[in-house]
Amino acid sequence: MKLPSYLKKYFWDTDFEQLDPDKNRSYILSRVFEYGDTKAVKWALQYFPQEDIKKTLRESRALSPKSGNFWALFFGLDKTNLRCFQKSSLKLQSSHWIN
Repeated sequence: MKLPSYLKKYFWDTDFEQLDPDKNRSYILSRVFEYGDTKAVKWALQYFPQEDIKKTLRESRALSPKSGNFWALFFGLDKTNLRCFQKSSLKLQSSHWIN
């Protein structure tokens, strides 16, 4: 299945025609839940199973804390389990170096 054409604006840095909702599920959901409008989010909620959406929300580092907070409240997820709220491994590594 191809993505609806109205989603193309959320994938400005990707070959939109090559995106596959089944193979690129996490990437697509992360973009839609970070940048999408009501129509895009409605499509994602109807197309993807809720467990896949929740898994992506828990594992995605592409979400901003603001979006993560909103979606955690929307889906009843524990914010402390969302990766977007965890310190990135790069920040952890750089804390070991003397500046």
